[in-house]
Amino acid sequence: MIASSAASTRSQRRTRSPERAASRRRLWLDFVNTDTAPSAPRGDLLRDFGTLLRWLVDARVIDTDRAGGLSRRALLQPAAATATLVDARRVRAAMRQLAERGATSTRTREDAILEINRVLGRSAGTRRLEQIEPGRYVRVFVPTGDAFAGLMIPIVESAADSLVLDELDRVHRCADPRCPRVFLDTSRNGTRRWCDMGTCGNRAKAARHRARGANRLDTASDTEVR
Repeated sequence: MIASSAASTRSQRRTRSPERAASRRRLWLDFVNTDTAPSAPRGDLLRDFGTLLRWLVDARVIDTDRAGGLSRRALLQPAAATATLVDARRVRAAMRQLAERGATSTRTREDAILEINRVLGRSAGTRRLEQIEPGRYVRVFVPTGDAFAGLMIPIVESAADSLVLDELDRVHRCADPRCPRVFLDTSRNGTRRWCDMGTCGNRAKAARHRARGANRLDTASDTEVR
């Protein structure tokens, strides 16, 4: 009976593992997708320093206390806040190039590594493990000195993880030409084409269905003419 229970448990783990893999995300890809998010006003989630902070909070890169402190500091140092936003967009542009062309272009990977090392090397601080909710933990980087330093470090570390794990060949841009989103393909056979089946995937299926219907009508019309 015990052996049967153990086998059942192993079977459940094997059954659940694709679901766990499918939910795996990369922070840097989510960050890339802020540049032309379809649901965002004017298409960019990083419109100003405030929206950058809100995105970092939502992505659990920083907590609300730190975001509040940075917001207050931004009022006192607007030029520094603006420079931080410009730098964040620079990082994002480099990461998009890595996402879209890194698997096939050595030059793109080299440029991305230079950008990653630039960010990693410009700030001193400490890393900590913090609990974000019962049973869930996150690594955080707390910079020393410049209050704005280090905000991009978790982003570039996530991109570095993808390079270290050699998974760029699983990073794709959505196959829908209208959608610029990038994603990590965690499917077993590596053939996922859409950023999300519920939106872009369904649109593609609907378009194919309409095309087949139109072809059937054209065929029927040709038959009647003959």
